[in-house]
Amino acid sequence: MTERMSIDSLTYGAAGIGRDETGRAVFVDESAPGDVVDVAIDTEKKRYACAHIDQIITPSPQRIEPRCPHAHQCGGCTWQHIAYQAQLQAKRANVMQALTHIAHVSPEEAQTLTAECIPSKREFGYRNKLELATSVKPPKPLVVGFHQSHSHQLEPADSCPLAVRTIEHTPKALRGALRYLQGSNDLGIYRIGVRSSLRTHSTEIALWTSPGPFPRDAAAKTLSSTLKTSSIVRIMANPGKSRKIKGVEVLSGAGHWVEELHGFNYCVSAPSFFQVNTAQADKLIDLVIEGLQIDSSMRVADLYCGVGTFTLPIAQLCKETLAVESAASSVRDLRRNAQNAKVDIEIVGGDSARELPTMGHLDALVVDPPQTGLADGVAQDIAHANPHRVAYVSCNPSTWARDIVRLGECGYKLIQATPVDLFPQTYHVETVSILERTAD
Repeated sequence: MTERMSIDSLTYGAAGIGRDETGRAVFVDESAPGDVVDVAIDTEKKRYACAHIDQIITPSPQRIEPRCPHAHQCGGCTWQHIAYQAQLQAKRANVMQALTHIAHVSPEEAQTLTAECIPSKREFGYRNKLELATSVKPPKPLVVGFHQSHSHQLEPADSCPLAVRTIEHTPKALRGALRYLQGSNDLGIYRIGVRSSLRTHSTEIALWTSPGPFPRDAAAKTLSSTLKTSSIVRIMANPGKSRKIKGVEVLSGAGHWVEELHGFNYCVSAPSFFQVNTAQADKLIDLVIEGLQIDSSMRVADLYCGVGTFTLPIAQLCKETLAVESAASSVRDLRRNAQNAKVDIEIVGGDSARELPTMGHLDALVVDPPQTGLADGVAQDIAHANPHRVAYVSCNPSTWARDIVRLGECGYKLIQATPVDLFPQTYHVETVSILERTAD
């Protein structure tokens, strides 16, 4: 049984939202705002339902044909059927919605606080990194591709149009090379990371494998002949969500990837995090520096600092810079990057929530936490450090809006939020927000 409805807006997710005859919200996969569709209900709850499209009656003017043939199966870019300008509008709307629904800001104030979403120069061809999964089920040959949406099922792919041109076609190339390398054996390769820079021409292949014997020389030779690389590494870790790293082996080349960002060269080890859209990461840095009003007299801290994305540019401008990061590989990379950049940074390897109370007074602070946002008590610790301004960079509007409330209770008022589109063709959005102290 189907039901006809109009799609009103996009959620922070893969679905659009329509309303059934009772007014109940219905989340419809692969829909676009303005579609008139017949939907089949998949899941029913008291206050909402989830559905899929049975038939498009009137397509939205914002609906376009996806460029990638895998767009409807692959879980990597669920908005590829939506015109780019509509994507930008939806991302800003989702940030404003988080402010109104979670931070309890009025719609008028959310409209004033939230800037237009900063577009990506490249709508495709922007990703400096591909994360590929593999599957080996003898006697069938090895498969290389991407996980399907809401599934562990693998979608084989020859290329990815989101990737920079130097690695766009690596899925097909790596599939052939690894099939040759493995032969009839399973070498335990379950994940492959490929990073490539259009600015430095550095390219690295990282093979994630189970610990154990591995044909290092043969792998290096085979992959080097397949793709022009500056580094090939093997990361030994058991499969699963935790993926605790047991060791890293350099099979060929430098043993790290190099990207240029905001005038600095960043050496990035395969396990370390780095923003996937380099050009847009430059804009994040600009927004943070301008928002904090940094000058040469200031003492500034960067929490959850990674390999130093914000730390290095800030250290060049202020009197004293402190940086905190818990991931060991990122701490090592940060030390090397600071040394190469010849900037003085006090680097602390540890948990940001634990280290912040030991830092004393700060003039400004950057926080770029994981999706879970700030840990309990961090807002109070920020208030104790008493920075005049805080730059909060977030990849999750919901936890960000929750933390805006917590910081507000500790004397910090949100003065601007700028969505930045680091991930075209997806629902993800990065938000750079600036908060100012309102009470001592």
